[in-house]
Amino acid sequence: MKQSTPTPQQIAVALTYGQNKGAPKVVAKGHGLIAQAIIERARQHGIFVHESEDLVGLLMKVELDQEIPPQLYLAVAELLAWLYRLEHENTPAVPPIARP
Repeated sequence: MKQSTPTPQQIAVALTYGQNKGAPKVVAKGHGLIAQAIIERARQHGIFVHESEDLVGLLMKVELDQEIPPQLYLAVAELLAWLYRLEHENTPAVPPIARP
């Protein structure tokens, strides 16, 4: 029986990244039910879910608890910039001027 190709929702990778921690790390990854659980848990905790079949495919090759390779820095940096914009979309780019 031929298996169908998984959709982006059926493959998931979770990354962690923080200040002074080096490159982002893969902390969870999986197919099918595991992928659905990763996505569901992220949404339960208010974490944005980005769908990029190509990026997920590349990140699936990274071992758990390993930093992403330098070849993926640019792609993941663009993802982090996207997340930053989403999280701060209601924050003014320039703080308001304090008036006496």
